[in-house]
Amino acid sequence: MNFIKKNWIGILVCFIIAVPSWLIGKRFPVVGGPIIAILAGMLIALVWTDKGKAEAGIKWTSKIVLQTAVVLLGFGMNLGVILQTGKQSLPIIICTIGISLLIAWILRKVMKVPANTSILVGVGSSICGGSAIAATAPVIDADDDEVAQAISVIFFFNVLAAIFFPIIGKVIGFDTASGDAFGIFAGTAINDTSSVTAAASTWDSMWNLGSETLNKAVTVKLTRTLAIIPITLVLAAVRARQAAKIEQKTNGFSLKKAFPMFILYFVIASIITTICISLGVNADVFAPLKELSKFFIIMAMAAIGLNSNVIKLIKTGGKPILLGACCWIGITLVSLLMQHVMGIW
Repeated sequence: MNFIKKNWIGILVCFIIAVPSWLIGKRFPVVGGPIIAILAGMLIALVWTDKGKAEAGIKWTSKIVLQTAVVLLGFGMNLGVILQTGKQSLPIIICTIGISLLIAWILRKVMKVPANTSILVGVGSSICGGSAIAATAPVIDADDDEVAQAISVIFFFNVLAAIFFPIIGKVIGFDTASGDAFGIFAGTAINDTSSVTAAASTWDSMWNLGSETLNKAVTVKLTRTLAIIPITLVLAAVRARQAAKIEQKTNGFSLKKAFPMFILYFVIASIITTICISLGVNADVFAPLKELSKFFIIMAMAAIGLNSNVIKLIKTGGKPILLGACCWIGITLVSLLMQHVMGIW
């Protein structure tokens, strides 16, 4: 009862923002519900400066609901099928992820971008946009301003990719009789599923390919999403090690306290999905959990928007945008180079 009394107002506010954001996001998937929710939260926060009794529930939503969303995300991942169908693109995926993280790490030093922001932009650019940021943020204890900034940067380059990638594909001479080359390009170089879908569908429409490009791109994108698991586990281990050094000097170290257990639950959910489907369970059984995960992410983004300082984000936004641009260009060039080396185009 104390929990409900303390948090219900804030949770309700986030839910009220999330519902129309979710519905509008379905109608305009290139923008997506999470971006609409975080922008709505930011705008409301400009006039609602004293959140009073709602503050506790908003903070709870931005942390616990976000972690719950990541766990539920695991029920949408059939590890065996994704790896089997996406193995052609695996070398490209590994290289694009590697270059993005390397660029983010180097530019963090050179440009003096805050560590958490550079990690979120690097991971979001290289893996799967908002979902990767959602999984990574609690692991590294990123605050709401850092998450909002990373989400905004990723969204900006998602929109650019959805618009310009079909044009780039035509200019550089991708095979127009098959959707394989452009599908792999979109799946490895665009970070958010909605923008991957938009770009691939445009290519299919341009060359009357049905859904050939779209199917290829989405499969590649799902394979790329698997990188959430090792990346977050590595970041969690690093964080736990840092916490150990600090706490050993004070009151001892607890691995359970330092290690974000929701990441392990996410891995377990993925394994459960994989085992169930291999035993003949229809994948549609997990569809409601996947949809609930998406809605929870939207709710959490509403909370993050409400907790964000828009003025601060604008003043400090230049470096993260430049960082995102460099990661995006690096991923695009490496994807094209690897496809050329592998003889895909």
